[in-house]
Amino acid sequence: MKLGYLVVAVVIVSALAFLYYTYASPRASVGGGIVVAVSIAPQADFVKHVAGDRAEVVVMVPPNADPHTYEPTPSQLEKVSKAKIYFMVGSGLGFERAWMDKLVDLNPNMLLVNGSEGISLMDGDPHVWLSPKNAKVMVLNFYKGLVKVDPAHKGEYKENLDRYLEELDSLDAYIRDRLSGCEERAFLVYHPAFGYFARDYNLTQLSVEREGKPPSPATIESCIELAKEHHISYVFVEPQFPTEQAKVIAEEIGGRIEWLDPMPEDYVSGMKLVADRVAEELG
Repeated sequence: MKLGYLVVAVVIVSALAFLYYTYASPRASVGGGIVVAVSIAPQADFVKHVAGDRAEVVVMVPPNADPHTYEPTPSQLEKVSKAKIYFMVGSGLGFERAWMDKLVDLNPNMLLVNGSEGISLMDGDPHVWLSPKNAKVMVLNFYKGLVKVDPAHKGEYKENLDRYLEELDSLDAYIRDRLSGCEERAFLVYHPAFGYFARDYNLTQLSVEREGKPPSPATIESCIELAKEHHISYVFVEPQFPTEQAKVIAEEIGGRIEWLDPMPEDYVSGMKLVADRVAEELG
């Protein structure tokens, strides 16, 4: 009799475990997730906010790598070959110009989503995501593509989308408030990644690197003069680029280097940090 009770108990526990992992576990409900490939880390954050646990995200350019020159690894290419969607930046990013055709040849069945569709592009500046207003457009473009490959969960994705768009509106308001009282409007960066940010918030971006080339002695001298003219004390540098020339300029103006990350893994927190650092510089 005791053996019979034991068998029944085992059967019940097994059945409950099956039901839990089938219906309660997010991984089981996703069935492994829709594989979504993106070029850079901020896009991965966009995908996670809209798709939630229903997407497995493959980031092609690591956060501290140069998105203009990076070459993918064999393991990354293998993951892209399984992707349902490739969410492009779509604004002329160097990585995409060099590799997009190859990635499409590798996986011709994946849906291409152009994140920059509907954005007013600045000539020669691919960094569209560094504007919350543009980020909203990119997120919406991704949502539309996601619904194409997974229409069954459209309602869930729409709720996630609306919630994140509100968060991006709050981010925009935060940045405007942080920069509203600043008398100076010019800031100096090594790599000119913040053109869209500057355009949105009525700022002037000055850069050390120009046309993708390391600065010449004449360019460095010009940056020193501009920094003095605009009362600049910070030279902003990015983790993806060298700092030697920036340090030279900072020493000459009696200032210091500060870090700005153009590829934050947590987009909202990263952009708030950008706004805080620039506001400190502008006074």
